Amino acid sequence: MTYAEAIQFLYSLRLFGAKFGLENTRKLAALAGNPQEKLRFIHVAGTNGKGSTCAMLESIYRAAGLRVGLFTSPHLVSFRERIQVNRQLISENDVVRLVAELRRTGVAPVSDLIFTKENKTDGDRRDACPTFFEFVTVMALKFFAEQKCDLVIWETGLGGRLDATNIVMPLASVITNISFDHQQWLGDTLEKITAEKAGIIKPGVPAITAAEAPEALSVIEKIALQNHARLVVVGQASRLSPFEKKDSETGATPVLRLLGDHQKLNAALALATVEILQPQIPVAKEKIRAGLAGVNWPGRLQLVQKPGGQKILLDGAHNVAGAEALRATLEKNFAGATPLLIFGALADKNWPEICRILAPLAARIFTVPVASERSADANALAQVFRSANPSAEVAAFENLSAAINASKDEPFVVITGSLYLVGEALERLGFSPATTGERGLNEWGASQIPR
Repeated sequence: MTYAEAIQFLYSLRLFGAKFGLENTRKLAALAGNPQEKLRFIHVAGTNGKGSTCAMLESIYRAAGLRVGLFTSPHLVSFRERIQVNRQLISENDVVRLVAELRRTGVAPVSDLIFTKENKTDGDRRDACPTFFEFVTVMALKFFAEQKCDLVIWETGLGGRLDATNIVMPLASVITNISFDHQQWLGDTLEKITAEKAGIIKPGVPAITAAEAPEALSVIEKIALQNHARLVVVGQASRLSPFEKKDSETGATPVLRLLGDHQKLNAALALATVEILQPQIPVAKEKIRAGLAGVNWPGRLQLVQKPGGQKILLDGAHNVAGAEALRATLEKNFAGATPLLIFGALADKNWPEICRILAPLAARIFTVPVASERSADANALAQVFRSANPSAEVAAFENLSAAINASKDEPFVVITGSLYLVGEALERLGFSPATTGERGLNEWGASQIPR
């Protein structure tokens, strides 16, 4: 099997969509020797900030000398981004090997390990076959166990309660913020969405959250109480304190590389998690500061500069809360600058509201389709931008390359909306190595979550 063939096999698993439940993942993990039982985890769920919080935790523990696995999704350009050890992407050879081994174990249609004689119909076969995300979850577990990781920072895919990642028993359950996103699968109220996210809370395992909405907090508190889990709430009062107070021993304050005040809340959440786990995993204060100062998380308020001097800010503001965070960052960190905005979104997001939030920030706005079968129409996006900012020059382009070319003389450009668009931009601008069409692996469809 070649790397291209391994990627093609992973593409084939997308035919099974995304199913909510843990049975298939547990079966496949068992067939792989239950690698999760050899590992320690910090499990991270939430709406926005999951990836950034994971990156901070990974950087802190790596600075402390641990061998740290990192599992996140979606990937921006390469599938290999999803599975990293000490921020080194899994190699193509290891992807090929793990796909081949797990395929032989229990996914090939000829296998009788998962496909029993009772599972004869196509519907039964679809239900029994691991999905792309279930398969990749076990790939990651197997790889991290082989690599003898001291700790794995483990991000949920969608929701939490029935997400494939929820087969592990973590040292801590971390929930970032809770806002509206993926309502068609997680529920149409904050209470329903929170119940899914808080499903990662385990009996007796400490939980740490930065959720702020009262209706979300009440659900988290209830689930933590049911599980006899200690709950620590990191609120707005904790957002700035670690970055304003000098350490009494060293006189130093933490430095955070990531842009945006909202990242300070994510950092406070990561710091609270590290503090709670000090008895199990001690980390010195200087290592915590070094970890925060060295954190890197592409595609989230990432500022890059082209050789000619043009500055480009890339941010996956794919929901309302993300758009509000981007607007706040532009108003604070780039006051006086009027960027050209390039925007594309998925149709299943609340893109009309996102457009209205971002419209006043730019004098020129280019809308583009996302390279996805779920893309919102660029002309429809442009229409909303025109209504929200009549004085702006708004144009719809047929693809991102055309929009980038038309903006080449602008000193400051913001490319935002879908993370898929940000990944494509990083590739097209030359800030990420080109791949053979791996971004499409992010596509999926899901059934409804059982209540």
